[in-house]
Amino acid sequence: MPASDLPATLNSDTHTKQLPVVEGQLDNSFATIDWQVPWLSHITQLSYISNTIEHLSRSKSQRNSLDGSNDSEGLDNVKSPNKHDVNASEINTPDTIAKVLKTAMTQQADNLHQSSPHTKPTHDHKPQTLQFVSQNALPEGEAYEYFIGTTGNIPTRDNLHDLLNGSIWLTFPKTKAVLNYHHMLEIAKQGISERRGRVRDTITVFDENGAVLVTSDASIGQALVDFDWQASLVKPRAKWDNPAQPNTSAQAAVYIFGHALLEQLVYPRKPLCAHSIVIHVAQEFFTLSLAERMSYLDDKIAEYMDTLLSDDDVKPRQLAPLPILGVPHFWAENVNTDFYEDSYVFRSGRRKKDKN
Repeated sequence: MPASDLPATLNSDTHTKQLPVVEGQLDNSFATIDWQVPWLSHITQLSYISNTIEHLSRSKSQRNSLDGSNDSEGLDNVKSPNKHDVNASEINTPDTIAKVLKTAMTQQADNLHQSSPHTKPTHDHKPQTLQFVSQNALPEGEAYEYFIGTTGNIPTRDNLHDLLNGSIWLTFPKTKAVLNYHHMLEIAKQGISERRGRVRDTITVFDENGAVLVTSDASIGQALVDFDWQASLVKPRAKWDNPAQPNTSAQAAVYIFGHALLEQLVYPRKPLCAHSIVIHVAQEFFTLSLAERMSYLDDKIAEYMDTLLSDDDVKPRQLAPLPILGVPHFWAENVNTDFYEDSYVFRSGRRKKDKN
């Protein structure tokens, strides 16, 4: 896949200190999100997050329109937040995204009648309850992953990237904790340097750009790994689940894990390529509710990644490329089989090389 569609750098999510966010300002990118796209449908607390972000974005827009005017309407027409929304008085403060995500996590725990998720501790560290905090809580010079592992606090900036990262923490908390656990192990071995090594490189590529193919048909998973797009995405199209109309007889579905990939998909481009793993499930998986699917998958992906990352020889190349807009039902144009004839996007890859 084109190098331009990989994460910009493997260190792109190190969360180094930035200039303070201007009070009351949400980046304009929030207003461009289409929350109804199929690749966001699996996000836990999606309704709350989307409604709250839209409310905050409208509030900002209307506040800006009132700047320097005598308009008597404006904010009076903004829909009042419900009891679960970020309090209206907090809109004019920084760290809004951390507050939105923190509320979503509390809601999720309440809905499931269980405690908030925890870190996976390394060595002599203890499990820490995960929570979203201001980026300013991250001490100068301390590694982002180490800070999470030792405190449970997830530094969060007021930008789209961190909103989507937090959404994945909500959806796959065990898997994210496992990835952080392996970051911690590698930091203990090698310290912090510009060269992360194979394990941390693999973590970062999956964390930023990962996707999960879930299938009860082993041939679909193998075809994806083999770069056989016809056998994985085209011919078995009838077996693929449609996020808009879930089908209990479906045998394949893709769920995006990488938050940088979700951010890129705000402006979809055909060459966008995920780096995926294959999780095999029984057919009964597709009879589960979406919430049950995500809970089950979080356990399975966490186990899979724990095994994968425990191998010192692991490398990002073990993640299977997947042109994400080629996933059936993700993009209207892929209903036409000609969509898959674009050799720049749907390449033969390692399949051809391995046969030579």
